[in-house]
Amino acid sequence: MKRRSKKRWGRFVAFLAFVAVILGLTAGTTDRLWKSIPLGLDLKGGMDLLYEIQATPQHPLTQSGINAALQAVEFRVNSLGVSSPQIDLEGGKYIRVDLAGSFNQQQYEQIIGTTADLKMYGSVQQPDGSYKPDMKKLLASGKDLQSNSQWVQDPQTGQNEVTLNFKDPKQWQNITKTYLGKPIYVYLNGKLLTDPVIQQVMSNGQSVISGGDLTTPEACITLAKELNAGALPYPLKLVSSMNVGPSLGYASLLDTLRAGAAAIALIFLFMLILYRMAGLIANLALVAYLYLVVLTFSGLQVVLTLPGLAALILGVGMAVDANIITYERIKDEVRNGKSLQSSVVAGNKRALRSIIDANATTFIAGAVMFWFGRGDIRGFAISLMLSIVISMLTAVLLSRAMLLLFARSGVLDKPWWYGIGRRVVQQ
Repeated sequence: MKRRSKKRWGRFVAFLAFVAVILGLTAGTTDRLWKSIPLGLDLKGGMDLLYEIQATPQHPLTQSGINAALQAVEFRVNSLGVSSPQIDLEGGKYIRVDLAGSFNQQQYEQIIGTTADLKMYGSVQQPDGSYKPDMKKLLASGKDLQSNSQWVQDPQTGQNEVTLNFKDPKQWQNITKTYLGKPIYVYLNGKLLTDPVIQQVMSNGQSVISGGDLTTPEACITLAKELNAGALPYPLKLVSSMNVGPSLGYASLLDTLRAGAAAIALIFLFMLILYRMAGLIANLALVAYLYLVVLTFSGLQVVLTLPGLAALILGVGMAVDANIITYERIKDEVRNGKSLQSSVVAGNKRALRSIIDANATTFIAGAVMFWFGRGDIRGFAISLMLSIVISMLTAVLLSRAMLLLFARSGVLDKPWWYGIGRRVVQQ
């Protein structure tokens, strides 16, 4: 009897340890984790840019060219160091760029949409011995360069420079060999940038450009980012540019959070009234679910948008639904004459298949939305799929483990504490 009593109290202590860990982690770190989650444009405010991909007589629009333009814009935005941007193709020939935060709008519009048309030309010698550009002799363009240009300073002269690295080192070696002792002419967007004289043959494909407007670190950094983004295959026309105020996004966030808090409070109250102690265990699992969602979003730096926040609140309902299915299966086992502890074990096993099937179908729907959707639809789908996975962990594993521990402890062994009325027991 003493050993059995010790085991029961040991299980109850283990149950209390679960409760302490859940409440301790939630109270101690949730606020810091929540503040580290990046907010989307609709919550944080920022800049919404819409560009039209324009065809040219020489280059009509093709699907591969459109994809290349989209990739170039993505690379260009990423080179700016913007946190969690959203870039989507709309209507087949429009690119929408959403940047959350505060930015220099004019500068970002220029860097994202302007084609960095870098071209290198050879030189031809004049009768008087001077040289001039040979515009018929295109030696290289921005497409021939690697995407790793950066601003550097000459350690001896302190001159600002931008590094250039050719994709094919032999191409640069042939250029420097052909024009050894002669100038080459580097143009950016039709404007002469620099005309260095080749001093030696360079076989490693590395070089630098300087001079012209490259007098400040800022100018060099801007050029390096443009070069790294690559040459856009088509010109981009800025169709619309809109700033979203942070106050509007903040108000939307507060309204959504209030609605979510009210919904969660009602769910908690519903579970307590209907299932009593079992409902309390379900509510603790929901607290763990919400905490793990915040932890996952913070760790993966998932951008939180209004649709995504709505998906997370929807996930609360799905998570509690798994508990309701389990508890109703437990009632069925009690009706069949089993003891309370046996009913808890059997009810959990019987409910598992139904819970997995229900969540799997919803997850598939989320995956389809992510695959075919754009923008906010994808944000909703990501939040929905993450919430499903996390709710499975909390509702199936955590809630189940806590319920079994508490039932086997025998601290409250009357069926009423598990939402089982007298009618159910008598039947």
